[in-house]
Amino acid sequence: MTSFRRPAGWLLLAFLLLGSFPSANAIPAFARKYGLRCSACHEAWPMLNYFGQKFKDNGYQLMNDRDAPIWQNPSYWPVTFRMTPIWHREAIDKNATDQGQKQITTTGFDLTGLDFHTGGTLEKNLSFYLLPSSDPTGAFHFETVMARVDNLFHSSWFNLKFGKFELDNLVSEKRILTLSTFGGFYQIYHFIPVGDGNIFGQIGDNQLGMEVMGHSVDDRTRYSAALLSSNDGNVNLTYGNGYTGFFTASQAFDTGKLGVQRIGAYAMVGSAPINYLTSGGVAIPGAGSGNKSFNREGFVGQFYFGNKLDFQVVTQHGWDNAWFGAGYGDPVDLSTGLNATTAPILPAGTRAPTWNGAFVEAHYVVNPQFILIVRPEFVDMSRQAFASSASNLGNLKTYVFGYRWMPIMTSRAGFAWFQEYSWNRQTGTAPDGTDLTSSSLMMGIDFDF
Repeated sequence: MTSFRRPAGWLLLAFLLLGSFPSANAIPAFARKYGLRCSACHEAWPMLNYFGQKFKDNGYQLMNDRDAPIWQNPSYWPVTFRMTPIWHREAIDKNATDQGQKQITTTGFDLTGLDFHTGGTLEKNLSFYLLPSSDPTGAFHFETVMARVDNLFHSSWFNLKFGKFELDNLVSEKRILTLSTFGGFYQIYHFIPVGDGNIFGQIGDNQLGMEVMGHSVDDRTRYSAALLSSNDGNVNLTYGNGYTGFFTASQAFDTGKLGVQRIGAYAMVGSAPINYLTSGGVAIPGAGSGNKSFNREGFVGQFYFGNKLDFQVVTQHGWDNAWFGAGYGDPVDLSTGLNATTAPILPAGTRAPTWNGAFVEAHYVVNPQFILIVRPEFVDMSRQAFASSASNLGNLKTYVFGYRWMPIMTSRAGFAWFQEYSWNRQTGTAPDGTDLTSSSLMMGIDFDF
């Protein structure tokens, strides 16, 4: 078991590091179009306020004559560039080296990737969003490519989205305020148990599919239902013919001076292949079969206590089929021989792994241009795939502290100076079987134009 745990733990850690700089949808192009400041839609960009959520739900429309492209100045180009030069310090303890087990600490100046946002209306009730995004080396991929048809049957309750898009959860990772290595994403949206092969249930990633969503005219009541390919947003039918459903519903209510509160629920229910045809020991793209199921479900709350303090609360329960728990699912990892046969055998006694997680993100708005952020987060295993594994193997704890100072939030550009610290501990995944602890200190300039 020890040799099996270690590579899985390092693979998870590598995933956390590589996925730590999410793209986010905050573009002054919308502000330029309507002559508004960015603060009209954002509590702190890219996080939406109530007005901004309503604008997004309406298909990037204010529901007036200025929505239609025909009324726009011909020189208007709905494009925004976003990039973040940073200084950061990364520390990971208990690394296996030729010189023994060592902590590795790295500091220096760096860059995040480039986001190239464009979006708006093609005609009344017909909108689009396109986001080519690169990593820091300039290698591009398409983070978002989607078109929307709004107000079908002349009703706000029926809107259709098609393409690659962020899932319609109240607390979206694509609008996260923190950017550090362990704070730049929500752990529970990406959690994979140690040794588990299910890479398909990551709620934080943009997904390929179609979505029907609707809302009341005042946007207090919302729902969405999406049908997605079980491929974690990858193109070219990489895996197989599995599909995943993602469902949300929420209700907002006014509490007077405290503000508008919103509570909701979400569920991801899907299936994905656990074995693949191979050629020369390499999985053949699209040749997955033997689909097995998985699900994630939880509750979401957005609670305001006046104009200064608010909390975002997210919970989650996760369940993977025993085949995923045994390591089947991801065809990339063929080192153990898993997924490399059309007749796999489930190890005796393998169980379906389950876990529970939650986070609370608190924001204190000192003034419209300065916000403090705190987020504790945890994920605890409630059942391991193998009874021989420690009951707490792979448990996660993460703490994030930071602030954003935004001296510029105009219709032309956004500029934010930020500093944050994130700390992460995963139980039992160090090379010697003890806990693996990592931290990230980051500061930099987050700007878009």
